[in-house]
Amino acid sequence: MNKGELIDAVANALGDGASKKDAETALNAVLDSIANGVRNDGAVQIIGYGTFKKKSRAARMGRNPKTGESMQIAASTSMGFSPSAALKKTL
Repeated sequence: MNKGELIDAVANALGDGASKKDAETALNAVLDSIANGVRNDGAVQIIGYGTFKKKSRAARMGRNPKTGESMQIAASTSMGFSPSAALKKTL
């Protein structure tokens, strides 16, 4: 499912009175709120769904696959998701 299909699903779930524009606005608000929560607090927990967490990777040595030369990979920050037990049961 891509974002367009997700917007269609949200619009259908909201019923006849909701447009795709309303669904897109709602979806963007949720996604932005999750991103801001993880950025500011380090984690966002949605009971019954799962937890979005900020993850940090330390700098490390890597290897260029083309040349085989060693290279330094910079430290980075990413986001991970851990599903709740209830969500895992539905999969």
